[in-house]
Amino acid sequence: MTRLKSLAGITVATLIALTNCCAAEQSALDLVRQFNDVFAEVAQKVSSAVVIVNVVQKLPEGAFGDDEDEAGPFDSLPPALKKFHEQFKRQPYSEVSAGSGVIVREDGYILTNYHVVEDADKIDVKLQDGHTLRASVRGTDPQSDLAVIKIDAKGLVAAKFADSAKTRVGEFAIAVGAPFRLDYSVTFGHVSAKGRSNVLQGYEAVAMDQDFIQTDALINPGNSGGPLVNIDGEVIGINTLIHGLHSGIGFAIPSNLAKEVSDQLIAQGKFTRAWLGVVIGALRDNLELRQKIQVLEEGVVVSEMVPHGPAARSELKPGDIITSIDGQRVSTPQELRTEVRRKTIGQPITLDVFRKGQTNQIKISPEEWVQPSPVLAKAKNDPPRLQTTPANLGITVQELTTDLAARFGVTASEGVVISAVEKNSLAARKGLKPGDVITSIDQEPVINPKQFHSAIKKADLKKGVLVNLISGDTPRFEILKAQP
Repeated sequence: MTRLKSLAGITVATLIALTNCCAAEQSALDLVRQFNDVFAEVAQKVSSAVVIVNVVQKLPEGAFGDDEDEAGPFDSLPPALKKFHEQFKRQPYSEVSAGSGVIVREDGYILTNYHVVEDADKIDVKLQDGHTLRASVRGTDPQSDLAVIKIDAKGLVAAKFADSAKTRVGEFAIAVGAPFRLDYSVTFGHVSAKGRSNVLQGYEAVAMDQDFIQTDALINPGNSGGPLVNIDGEVIGINTLIHGLHSGIGFAIPSNLAKEVSDQLIAQGKFTRAWLGVVIGALRDNLELRQKIQVLEEGVVVSEMVPHGPAARSELKPGDIITSIDGQRVSTPQELRTEVRRKTIGQPITLDVFRKGQTNQIKISPEEWVQPSPVLAKAKNDPPRLQTTPANLGITVQELTTDLAARFGVTASEGVVISAVEKNSLAARKGLKPGDVITSIDQEPVINPKQFHSAIKKADLKKGVLVNLISGDTPRFEILKAQP
């Protein structure tokens, strides 16, 4: 009897355990189903505010080799086929491309990428219900790669924009668009990073005044201009760049900037941005400069100044560290760009600038953004070597005379001109070249070789020498530091 009771107890316990286990499994399954439903609902909700943008662009004349004086592969055709080819050549060829867009107003205003509609001859917009409508360009902003187009429609579903400043790395991210002409494709991923500002190089990096949201939600050609949304179906960015096909590295323009630009494009047909004309970087990313100054941890370093820009006409110098604008602290390039962009063109602003161990205030009047056109210095002749710096820098300098300035094609009026750079030297590794004009060493002006040599002797190469120079018309700075 006792044994039967024991067996009964074990059986009941086992049944309870199995029941609890099944209940736990069912609970977990229900949670997954709820999770699944959330993604499906977000995709459905967002898609109604997404459009497919089809663009027709005329190809330039001569794209198919219709030069009458140039022999081509069709010259040997029979007369009948050759006549057909001649007629075919004269047809108005066009190229069709596709992108995506986001409805931002119920009355037909749509946000997309500038590169989607650039040089468009005709734009057609396809809505989710299949209707296709002709669109016109309301305004474009190439610097942010954004554009607003307009269709004649009412009662559309407009997307809701999130505050991209509150978007967190690791959050779910959902992209909707038409990759490879596959309309209304939905991909899921995460926000991989925020504040990506080193995505582009060269002129494009100077021209674009925003950072990017990085995502591993797959985006491909055709997703451009479409939304990246959060789990609530709110737009956190406009998909614009990819790092290789199928790489899982895509970039979106933050929604705060996208909304700011689109609102102004809708209201005025263009986006007017204020700028200072500087190439900048974060002090936290410049280890050499941080080690040299030591007393400052954060700020925005002025690396170069665009020729003839507002900064070039002010007291600001390459190597200066901007710590605030009108009392608002800035520690990253994007914070500085955002603050400047919000300022009134022509209205002076006050910069707190760290230089030579102390903070000074410099006033600059921002101007409307213009396309910079840097001029590179080119040596017309190789002048004789009259003065040489210590071998560990590897440069030869001369006093800057009118004759030398003309010979090298430079516009600077004060400083010493580099006449030669030794191969594999400190100067060569930093990109210094003949024709560059050095204006100061460790932020002390130098106007002749004697001052230059004196400044070099006092400099500490182990900590690094801050060299201000002008390449052509472009002021910039470099730190020359002895290798450990």
